[in-house]
Amino acid sequence: MSRPHDIPRRTFLGQSAKAGTLGVAVPMFVSSTVLGEEGSGGANEKVRVGLIGCGGMGQANLANTAQHPDVVVAAAADPWEQRLNAVLKKYPGAKGFKDYRQLLEQKDVDAVIIATPPHWHALQAIHACEAGKDIYLQKPMTLHLGESLAVRNAVKRHQRISQIGTQIHASENYRRVVEKIRAGYIGKVSTVRTFNVMNQGPEGIGHDPGTPCPPDLDWEMWIGPAPMRPYNKILAASAYHHGSWMDYSGGWTPGMAPHIIDLPIWALDLHYPIRVHCSGGRYIIQDDGDAPDVQEILWQYPNLTMTWMGNLVNSYGFDFHGEPVPKRRLGIYFHGVDGTLYANYSMHEVVPEGDRMKDRKPPEPSIPPSPGHEIEWVNCIKTREQPSCSVFYHVKVDVPIVLGNLAYRLGRSIQFDPEKEQIVGDEEAARLAVPTYRAPWKFPEEYLKG
Repeated sequence: MSRPHDIPRRTFLGQSAKAGTLGVAVPMFVSSTVLGEEGSGGANEKVRVGLIGCGGMGQANLANTAQHPDVVVAAAADPWEQRLNAVLKKYPGAKGFKDYRQLLEQKDVDAVIIATPPHWHALQAIHACEAGKDIYLQKPMTLHLGESLAVRNAVKRHQRISQIGTQIHASENYRRVVEKIRAGYIGKVSTVRTFNVMNQGPEGIGHDPGTPCPPDLDWEMWIGPAPMRPYNKILAASAYHHGSWMDYSGGWTPGMAPHIIDLPIWALDLHYPIRVHCSGGRYIIQDDGDAPDVQEILWQYPNLTMTWMGNLVNSYGFDFHGEPVPKRRLGIYFHGVDGTLYANYSMHEVVPEGDRMKDRKPPEPSIPPSPGHEIEWVNCIKTREQPSCSVFYHVKVDVPIVLGNLAYRLGRSIQFDPEKEQIVGDEEAARLAVPTYRAPWKFPEEYLKG
């Protein structure tokens, strides 16, 4: 098996002449789904699914997907054999690979779940599209503006079905909130406040005393296009721990905000913000990570403002049922002219402005229930219709977040042109919005254009 620093697998070089900016070039595979081969995943046929990233979230997504009667688990890939073998044990018929590129070469794989650390998401999603695979991509969709647009454009160019892993979008509670906001139940909304808080301080996630890399983990491949650093057992442990490093997760805001700002973006049909401001820092926590322990973002839209409060050193969350104990809390406030609606994952509550909502009745349920986030994706693979959280929807969730992190990095506000999808009047910000990958991996700049 070739290692990731070996340029690169033979079949991935086949199309390098035209795709040279990729560095790690990917062949233009045609999926069996498209070709209509036996067992291809057509309307009455099987959908053969592979998993890239065999951690806890990936295994959960795969288990939910495998509940569909037309799904066959065909393959799995992970640079850590321990995690790979855990999946292969559950699905004995699946083939296993330490290099995800080998999985993408498999003609008997129609679609892939990508649940790797976030720094891998964009490149693996684009490679999967080029290989003719439909994608279920865990959040955060990407870590940079250029990546967000490139993934969206790759899905469009290669006509793939995509779903971003914001599973809470499938909840009944979110549906009821969307119906109320769209019906004007609390009046016109001018302000939305969102938050995710918990208390990790001051010790944070702790320190690795210098643990050697496990012999069954290919650390070079785990790092991939991100900056290299020595193995750290805490960093590698789980998605919870990735969130403390900016290079590998973007911090806790990209980790949690996709679930939370999804609701107001859906309910209010928001496009992109026109201005983004971020403040915060690493004030209290002292651990191996480098992500801010306090981060606040203000997004200005044409007709409203939306804020984000991320706090890792205090768990007071302004929730209506707040218990005086430290725990993780999250929520959304919609401030309308006639009342305020507060929501979290499982509940929502309305507080009227005086008697402005007297005798007002909530709208009848109108949004159909979800069959399940992963099941919806499989159904759409078979119908070739985009699901509710495709990249074409989720880019409106991802872009505000990556712009917020960029504003944090630069220490200044960013202006954005929603129509041109460009940063305005800041050459440095525009340059930093497109990532530079660690060699030999290269960002596929050809996908910056639709």
